Amino acid sequence: MSQPVSTPKRALIVIDVQNEYFSGKLRIEYPGVHTSLPNIGRAMDAAAAAGIPVVVVQHLFPAGAPVFARGSDSAELHPEIARRPRDLLVEKNVASALTGTPLAGWLRERGIDTLTVIGYMTHNCDDSTVRQAHHEGWKVELLHDASGSLPYRNAIGAASAEEIHRVFTVVMHTGFAAVASTDDWLAALASGEALPVDNVFLSNQRALGTG
Repeated sequence: MSQPVSTPKRALIVIDVQNEYFSGKLRIEYPGVHTSLPNIGRAMDAAAAAGIPVVVVQHLFPAGAPVFARGSDSAELHPEIARRPRDLLVEKNVASALTGTPLAGWLRERGIDTLTVIGYMTHNCDDSTVRQAHHEGWKVELLHDASGSLPYRNAIGAASAEEIHRVFTVVMHTGFAAVASTDDWLAALASGEALPVDNVFLSNQRALGTG
């Protein structure tokens, strides 16, 4: 007989939903903030109602930095995040919310086994947190419509915000995280189920038409 699947013990990790991404120098383009911000709010409200710990992460650089400068309006949490209840506020100055912060210990003290990641940016702080959490033994979920990216151009080439977001979420879903919509996550929350995750081999076989 198969073993029953236990209900995930989740924490919601709300990463860097700060004014910098709305009215500052790093404006999220895809999905647009008119989509991602309401979904972030929905996820926070649902987590609070379900007794799921809500961790808000804030990226801060020293005063005078070009972005996320401590004390600047751009570094402040977006009002929609600041007004909602949270169980922990974590400050960070590198991409992963688990590096150089008390977050990992706080989560382990509470027996959390699944981290649901939302916020910005999909390809940077979200991705770094997801990968570190996966490697450190947590199950991870990422809500693709409650996150977002911006475009890049450098010596290697250029990519639109949509391309970056799409590629990073496809790759994350191969084992680093279960990537899903906010609606799907809310349904999983209501049913007490885990979100399904894929793997590298099957993802590749489907691309080749053999899976």
